Amino acid sequence: MKKILSFVLLAIGLMVNAQNELPKSATDAAPLLIGEKIPNITLKTIDNSSVSLETLFSKKKTVLVFYRGGWCPYCNLHLAALAEAEKELLDLRYQIIAISPDSPKNLKATEEKDKVNYLLLSDSTGELAKAMGIAFQAPENYKTILAKGSDGLNSTFLPIPSVFIVNLEAEIDFEHITPDYKHRISNDLLVAAAKSLNKE
Repeated sequence: MKKILSFVLLAIGLMVNAQNELPKSATDAAPLLIGEKIPNITLKTIDNSSVSLETLFSKKKTVLVFYRGGWCPYCNLHLAALAEAEKELLDLRYQIIAISPDSPKNLKATEEKDKVNYLLLSDSTGELAKAMGIAFQAPENYKTILAKGSDGLNSTFLPIPSVFIVNLEAEIDFEHITPDYKHRISNDLLVAAAKSLNKE
């Protein structure tokens, strides 16, 4: 009986550790690769309704953006820049979806502040960021900011600012991962990649 109990406790301990084992820094992360499929995860919209990624991806090719939160000035600059490229991307038959750990309420504030028309989604639990290999342990000085931004659902992880181009089958055709959050992909490079994939 003791052996069985020990085994059960060990198994539970391993499961807890596995859930908590995030890369210590952005440079330690191992993102999904080009050609890999993004898991079908359900996220929250600005109005707190649920939407599945599979449903969204099946409608149009997607420029999928991960940002740290509406509290991050570099993210706000990037979101505003994306808004400038939106018409060109729409003309190429893409949709833009931007995802952060922010709660739906805080997504709405970002939408209004950065004047974006594209879709913002909440991944407050980090299920998607972790599944995509772009989540890492938040430094101690970020935990209060993250808890506030996610309405208390997250104080443990940050997503690496990343941009993916995803096809109708939810497969990654292009990715740009930037562990240094101060540097983001330029609109010129993003649009060039989108155009190139349109020719294939």
